[in-house]
Amino acid sequence: MIAAVSRPLGAFLLAVGTLAALLLGATPAAAHATLTGSSPGDGEVVASAPAEVVLTFSEPVSVADDGLRVLDPDGERVDAGEVAHRAGGAEQAVALASDLGEGTHTVAWQAVSNDGHPIAGAFTFSVGAPSETSVAVSGEAPDEGAVGLVYDALRYAAYVGFLLLVGPAVFALLCWPAAAGRRAVQRVTVAGWLTLAVATAALLLVRVPYTTTGRLADAFDLDGLGDVVDSRAGTALLTRLVLLSAAALPVALLHGRYARAVAGGDGTVARDLRFGLGVGGGALVVGLAATWAMAEHAATGRQSGVAVPVDIVHLLAMACWLGGLTTLVVLLRADGGRPPSAAAVRRFSALALTSVATLAATGLYQSWRQVGTFSALTGTDYGRLLIAKVAVVALLLSVAWASRRRTNALPGDAGAVPGPREADGDGEAERPEARAAAAVAEGA
Repeated sequence: MIAAVSRPLGAFLLAVGTLAALLLGATPAAAHATLTGSSPGDGEVVASAPAEVVLTFSEPVSVADDGLRVLDPDGERVDAGEVAHRAGGAEQAVALASDLGEGTHTVAWQAVSNDGHPIAGAFTFSVGAPSETSVAVSGEAPDEGAVGLVYDALRYAAYVGFLLLVGPAVFALLCWPAAAGRRAVQRVTVAGWLTLAVATAALLLVRVPYTTTGRLADAFDLDGLGDVVDSRAGTALLTRLVLLSAAALPVALLHGRYARAVAGGDGTVARDLRFGLGVGGGALVVGLAATWAMAEHAATGRQSGVAVPVDIVHLLAMACWLGGLTTLVVLLRADGGRPPSAAAVRRFSALALTSVATLAATGLYQSWRQVGTFSALTGTDYGRLLIAKVAVVALLLSVAWASRRRTNALPGDAGAVPGPREADGDGEAERPEARAAAAVAEGA
């Protein structure tokens, strides 16, 4: 049976790798805020000194008091320092000195968009006439160096931790209860919890240089950390840590009391625990997914009230599929212990097919929301990438369908829910864990 399952799994993994390569190269067409205008404008020559400089963005942004600076031709600051936030944050203004002299002045700005991404830039304007000298400012965002690479690596590590934390629980509760008692599965769950916790804590620290200085050495700047905690992204990361602490209890119950009830053949206790873990643990998992959805792209732009719950469903479907697939592979490759039954593999196949279809629907909606117009499908890199992703999604669905047909042909009972004498589809009706698994499945 292991050989029969491994072939469709190999096709799954190949498709997953292709999709991951596409996702890693994605550059959304309208994912972050952009500077759409300014007064004075870039390169504009004005007859008299303006009272202020106003920046207009495509969406609300956050700008610190030191995030908008105006420098005279000699490099001296000539702004009042305090930034005024207007139009809900879409306009940012700073007053200028009353004795502003003639010549070329440089405006350097740095902001954080609503999705938590830092943006920056610089431009010049002249009073009276351009001067022979001006200040050269790079205008690079703080995430364009090593800090950005570290931050992105931690973000992906957090996603991986979420998958490894949720996947084994879903597999044990919906596909094969005996998986909760397997050491290999327990190690995957613990690795997921630790990875997510460490990555989240590190993200909280790295956000200081990521959104301000661009220097990793500033990760332990306590003043900067206080500002991060007050931001939307910082609040989401702190909330994720709190939810992870609460998640330790259902994880312990799943691999402790629930696993023992299944192994001991106590179907009633196992079924009750399954219900409690499904409700309580499910609420925590939804909360964890919301810490991404509420602080990133889904929470910005049009239709955010629809996009946030859709993004939560997207993350949950991804965790059920990829996390469950990892669990199944670990069980099939683990030394010692019986492999999952044919019925368990069939249940996961149905779950995987549903998850992939959900991923396709929610992912296409979010992509359409980012692209905005049909012309952008062929006129932007993100649009063309979206077309490629649609083709990959079609491949994934066909692979999932083929895998579903293949697993339905595996030896064992043909039904989706085993009876008490069918031992979860593997012919071992007298094993206590088989009786408990059957009782749990019948109570679903």
